Amino acid sequence: MNPYVASTLDWVRGVNRRPAVVGAVRRMRRVLPGDPTFGDPLSMAGPGSALAIARVADKFLDDEPGASREMGLGALQLWQAVLERTGRGRGERDVTIVFTDLVGFSTWSLGAGDVDTLTLLRKVSKAVEPAVAVGGGHVVKRLGDGIMADFYRPEKALEAVVAARAALAEVDVDGYTPTMRVGIHTGSPRQIGSDWLGVDVTVAARVMQTGGNGNLMISHTALEAMPDGTLQGLDLASRPYRRGFFAPKLNGVPEDLKILRLVQTPQR
Repeated sequence: MNPYVASTLDWVRGVNRRPAVVGAVRRMRRVLPGDPTFGDPLSMAGPGSALAIARVADKFLDDEPGASREMGLGALQLWQAVLERTGRGRGERDVTIVFTDLVGFSTWSLGAGDVDTLTLLRKVSKAVEPAVAVGGGHVVKRLGDGIMADFYRPEKALEAVVAARAALAEVDVDGYTPTMRVGIHTGSPRQIGSDWLGVDVTVAARVMQTGGNGNLMISHTALEAMPDGTLQGLDLASRPYRRGFFAPKLNGVPEDLKILRLVQTPQR
């Protein structure tokens, strides 16, 4: 390669990776329409053309921060926002989306090592996924230590989650039992093949994020779509979710979204 061309490419790469430049582009993304976190693991957990391209772009551009990567994701962020505003991000029927993940899994796995980590993930899969299938749900994708699943009846989603959490309580790897947080949301995402696109997928992921150290969280739309007596039949009660003073504001969710925490009630 010509030395001048090589030095120019090195200069461009250096500018692209410069923290100040990357930070400026990220600040720009915060004022663009759509979800400014588009491109993070949860944001890209969703389906559809824009998110599928984002996943490919993310792999192509590697995991290093770069201005070009942020600009590309910003363009895709705008694309998703346009789809939502024109109604193309909405489907024709309600779907209940469930996201799960394990609390503190990354910290534990660092000390546990690869063998125990893989053993745990296999046991978690055997505990959680059968409960999803029994409830008539479908595991859309596995997300490391969690899953994204869909259901066509919100009460079945809740029943499956309760059964999965009970089964998970029996999992043990060298004295360690994992704790799972869950987010449940009912909306009308747009189906793309066996996957989903739309703001309701993002909402479900954000609902799970509010689960802190292993809570079961649900949106008001999912709860209101359930038959009367569903919570009582599962010995559950709902409590309003209140964002902590230092907790970050949820991005990519409607302003009127109400989130509730489901807690176990004393059995009669």
